[in-house]
Amino acid sequence: MSEEELEQYEAEIELALVQEYRAVLPMFRYVVETERRFYLANEVSLHIREGTTPTCIEVEINDAWVWDMYRPARFVPSVRVVTFRDVNVERLPDKEL
Repeated sequence: MSEEELEQYEAEIELALVQEYRAVLPMFRYVVETERRFYLANEVSLHIREGTTPTCIEVEINDAWVWDMYRPARFVPSVRVVTFRDVNVERLPDKEL
């Protein structure tokens, strides 16, 4: 596979991922960003362990969708992230009926 074919393949996968993201977004209540991943989720629990240096952050995410081009199954029942870096949790606007 040439470099150009590989780039084309990755561009097609990324486009499909963006389309999937737009389709599933209304199903979720939160957006969670970590240094390694981007999640859509319905339940998020954040725990800060201040007794560590640097401060450790533990995030428990339930009923989630993971932004990852190479993951065969992006819907996951639960995820646990432990990090020393920034975590952004954003509540999505309520859906209009």
